[in-house]
Amino acid sequence: MLAVRKVRRKLRMGTICSPNPSGTKTSLEVCNADWMASLPPHLHNVPLSHLAIPGSHDSFSYWVDEKSPVGPDQTPAIKRLARISLVKKLMKKWSVTQNLTFREQLDAGIRYFDLRVSSKPGDVDQEIYFIHGLFGIRVWDGLMEIDSFLTQHPQEIVFLDFNHFYAMDEAHHQRLILRIQEAFGSKLCSACSVESMTLQTLWEKRCQVLIFYHCPFYKQYPFLWPGKKIPAPWANTTSVHRLIPFLETTLSERAPRGSFHVSQAILTPRVKTIARGLVGGLKNTLVHRLASIPFSPLRFSRRS
Repeated sequence: MLAVRKVRRKLRMGTICSPNPSGTKTSLEVCNADWMASLPPHLHNVPLSHLAIPGSHDSFSYWVDEKSPVGPDQTPAIKRLARISLVKKLMKKWSVTQNLTFREQLDAGIRYFDLRVSSKPGDVDQEIYFIHGLFGIRVWDGLMEIDSFLTQHPQEIVFLDFNHFYAMDEAHHQRLILRIQEAFGSKLCSACSVESMTLQTLWEKRCQVLIFYHCPFYKQYPFLWPGKKIPAPWANTTSVHRLIPFLETTLSERAPRGSFHVSQAILTPRVKTIARGLVGGLKNTLVHRLASIPFSPLRFSRRS
């Protein structure tokens, strides 16, 4: 636990590695972009499921397109309201949950990504997009951004959790899975025993990407991990005082072996929450409440 606390303390400091004038990094620099590579040797053979790994919620939603159709993850009532242009502007305030791009999150030390994807109505190219109320960037663009980082940081490992799919038939899934293969190639880690997953074994295999796929299609591809291997219990509350006990309880009740575990340190708006803070948006209404929690308001995957 001591080593884990040290890592979390560094991440809370928000230090992001930047080259010194000579273009090289000194041994004294704290570098979140390479924090896994910088862990002490005695942690290299500890199962990844025993480490506290920082992550982000709706990781892709640093940008959403208010000019696009409302996503299929929304109710018919919201879709009707969204015909009014002002409604989409307000939706954007509640759909954006991050202010850093994938690359910026990776540089800051984020290694777990919560991903929700969808096809887009009328898209002739059958592309798959990230989605949270409104459509975000193409999944392909996001994957390439992540792959670029991993190529530059060969000892960093990422968890990509594809946990929600909307308006996707078999052809869409086939296209998405092909995109994943094309983006990461040999960096993909085949599903295996969770306890055998250590930094050292992954470094030796030169694998850097664990893909969790919450859909039966995972059975057809060895590099797709089933969603049950990374449960993410959800508090579904706007109360910090309810969230903390929920996180403590679910963490203590997690499976002792065989899976990772996601602690969702997030507050979820309800209809009346949005109605009361319509103009303020998610950031001004709920995010500041998390500042009172005695840990970083990130999403942690931990088993320790």
